[in-house]
Amino acid sequence: MIGRVLLAFSILCARPGPSAQESPPQQANVLAEMRNVMSHFTDSISVHIVHLEGELVPIGKPGIPVFDDANSFSLAIRSAEISITTDDLSNALNQYAFASTDAPVKGIRVSTHGEKLRIQGRVRSKGDLPFESEGSLMATPEGEIRLHTEKVKAAHVSVKGLMDLLGETVAKLMDTRKVRGVRIEGDDLILNPAEIFPPPHIQGKLRAIVIRGNEIVQEYGSSPAPSLKISGNYMAYRSAQLRFGKLTMNDTDLTLIDLNPEDPFDFYLDHYKDQLVAGYTKTTPSFGLRAYFRDYNKLTPKRGTGAKASPSRSLTRR
Repeated sequence: MIGRVLLAFSILCARPGPSAQESPPQQANVLAEMRNVMSHFTDSISVHIVHLEGELVPIGKPGIPVFDDANSFSLAIRSAEISITTDDLSNALNQYAFASTDAPVKGIRVSTHGEKLRIQGRVRSKGDLPFESEGSLMATPEGEIRLHTEKVKAAHVSVKGLMDLLGETVAKLMDTRKVRGVRIEGDDLILNPAEIFPPPHIQGKLRAIVIRGNEIVQEYGSSPAPSLKISGNYMAYRSAQLRFGKLTMNDTDLTLIDLNPEDPFDFYLDHYKDQLVAGYTKTTPSFGLRAYFRDYNKLTPKRGTGAKASPSRSLTRR
């Protein structure tokens, strides 16, 4: 049934429209709006998008966002609230930002201590010396994350600061060829949210950051009311061109809707086809597409590549 619907939809999209003189000017980038989405970068790295408004910005060829290629676009945020657990942030730092074999710090573990963020790890150049730092989070004027270090311990003994602990490795930490999106200013760590996560990269100026339990909550822009009157959890894309599978939409009108709105929409771009096959689609009278998706964490192992779905995270709807 889905195959027939998608075939019919592709034929409709291919029909010639009004002349260029009659067509309204097109938005340069695809507009994006999301509500209550658990978005996976990898099997072990995900973020909770409470709300988001922004644009998909094409990168390289073919010059349009392609769902099947996470490197073909970035997500430019105008407004958003996005949270990440300390476990997922630890995975992002270990598996992506500090993934290089010669990265100066390994075995990073992030946790919270009240309103403070605690980072533990091993300094490779010091014979895998264990260290622990603790500090406060804040947004910089440039929209990055500053971890203002207040305590540092090496092998459980207090030291004056990161400079004393890391010594000559500070220059290596600032080498972006070895560490993505992380640098040191004095005794503070500066994290660039656009670089510490795998693609598709998120671009935007961070306005505020707070700790809630074991979650780090990032706020971008203001908090406007949704422009689309859609209930439940969804990812909506409008205007410009967008490609997914064998289809290319002109003047995009695509909404991915959670089949089960009782918990966050668990979405994994690398497995979106498996989620779509487990759901169904509808075509609107104006040739828009409404795709109802099964949560990724509710797929059976038989779907797609046979990879096991990740366990559901206990987040409440906001």
